[in-house]
Formats: sequence, structure tokens, C-alpha cells
Amino acid sequence: MKRLLILVAAAAALTVNAQTAFPGAKPITIVVPFAAGGPTDRVARDLAEAMRKPLGGVSILVDNAAGAGGTIGANKVAKASPDGHTVFLHHIGMATSPALYRKLPYSVENDFEYLGMVNEVPMTLIGRPTLPANNYKELASWINANKGKINLGNAGLGAASHLCGLMFQNALGIDMTTVPYKGTAPAITDLIGGQIDLLCDQTTNTTSQIEGKKVKAFAVTTAKRLTTPALKDLPTLQESGLKGFDVSIWHGLYAPKGTPADVLAKLNTALKAALKDPEFIKKQEGLGAVVVTDKRVEPAEHKKFVAAEIAKWGPVIKAAGVYAD
Repeated sequence: MKRLLILVAAAAALTVNAQTAFPGAKPITIVVPFAAGGPTDRVARDLAEAMRKPLGGVSILVDNAAGAGGTIGANKVAKASPDGHTVFLHHIGMATSPALYRKLPYSVENDFEYLGMVNEVPMTLIGRPTLPANNYKELASWINANKGKINLGNAGLGAASHLCGLMFQNALGIDMTTVPYKGTAPAITDLIGGQIDLLCDQTTNTTSQIEGKKVKAFAVTTAKRLTTPALKDLPTLQESGLKGFDVSIWHGLYAPKGTPADVLAKLNTALKAALKDPEFIKKQEGLGAVVVTDKRVEPAEHKKFVAAEIAKWGPVIKAAGVYAD
């Protein structure tokens, strides 16, 4: 009888272990809050491939839950089962949504577990090819001489180009006429055609246009100059006189609040391994992105960084009076 009880207990222990082992055979889903084919979707698919091996070869799927500036996807993950099989990849919108949206159905700071930062994408300030300025100094003079007449394009509310444009106007202390588009492609098309004057967008969207001399490039938005051949001669906006101007589009990985600590640890370990994967690094460089290697790959530092970004962008967005219901 005693032996039977021991066998039953052992079987029960094996059953519990099988149930709680992570990730097991169940696929992991990375929710992306934007449509397939965009920059965030591409990052997610590259990351999924790089995280498979350190997670034992488990299938990692990408779910494009697009709409409402990323809030639909975020809410989906916030309400998902906290078992580690649903994670969330989001960009700077994670930090700007609290100011952009009057009422969010979730809390950015309280409804997610932070897993670590993934990458950063620099931005460039570009202008129409017929603009009568060939460097930032000339552009600044032109802006001052044409106050109230300048059209600044963006890819829509909350888009990277929208946020960069707000920060640029705030730094200059000059209001421009903002022209929102349904995406970056039509905005760049109109910039090339001369319908708008300026656009500030990610290098993933602007580098080829700069290389092809279809637009004029004036500056990069990061604290340091870039090493990309086509952009290495561009000054930073900081060195051009806009002190403290430092804007890049970053991506971070999250899980639903309440995900077990051991599961979070495994996901973070897999993320760190992916960020060191040579193929992943190569693909990110091809997108114009820089893989994060500093302390922000740690959950606590990731959360601290996002809190700082919320504090940075909130006043800029509120000062502009830009809100979405």
C-alpha cells in the first residue's frame, strides 16, 4: 500500500510538472498592434524566429491586432491569460497612449509585465526636393522667415512622424500646419511632389528616399550622429541648436500582468539570447534599427525607461492639444 501511495504521488508530481512546464508544446503568440508588413510587424517576425531556439523550438506565432493607434492590441494582451503564451511587442506608442487617449481600457504601468527592450530606430528630418535650403542652418532661417506657412506631414495620430513633428515644433517654439496621412507612404509621396514641406520619420522609411536624392535630408533626431553611409554626414538636431532633442522609435516586449515569475524569467532569458543572435542583429541593421544591449534588457530597467518616456511625451502631447477618444 505504501509503495502504491508513493507511485501515485510521483505520478501526480509528474502531471503537475507537465502542466506547469513552460513553454511546453503550446505555441507562443506575439501580438502586434499594427497591420502585417509594417516595421513593427517585421521586428516581431524576426524576434519570433530568434526566440524559438532558446525556448526549446516552440512555435511562435504573430497576431496582428491592428487598430486605434495600437490600443486594440494592447488591450487584447492586457486581458489575455497570464500564462506566458501571449506576449506583446509595441513601440513608443506604449508610452504616448496615456496622453493621446482620453480613456484607455488598460493601464500601461499596471496591467503589463515588462520583459525588456528590443531595439531603437533613429529618425530623420527631411524636406521636399524644391525646398530652398540645403542644410539645417539654411532650413532654420527658412522656417523663421515662413512662420504660419509651413506644412509638416505625418503618418497619422500617434505615428512616429506625428510624435517627432510635435517634438520638433515644441523645441522650436513654432507652430506649423500639420497634415495627417493614412500612413507613411502617402506622406512621402506628397513630400516628393511638393504638397508638404517637411516630414520627420524613421530611417526605415526615409533612407532609400535620401539615397535616391528624392528628398532633402537636414538632420537626425538622435543624440549622436549615425554611421549609416547615406546618413553619416547629417548633423544631429542637438548639435544644430535644439538642446536635449533626442527622439527614436523603440520596441519593447511585454506579458499580461500576473504572469508567473519563473515564466517571465524564461521569456527574458530567451529575449536576451535573441538580441545576441547574429542573424537577428543583421536583420535589424537592415531595417535601420539598433539592437538594445544595455541594462534596459532587464525588466525593471525597461519599465523605468517607459515611465521616463511617459513623463517626456505627456507634456508635449498635452501642450499640442492632441487627443483621441
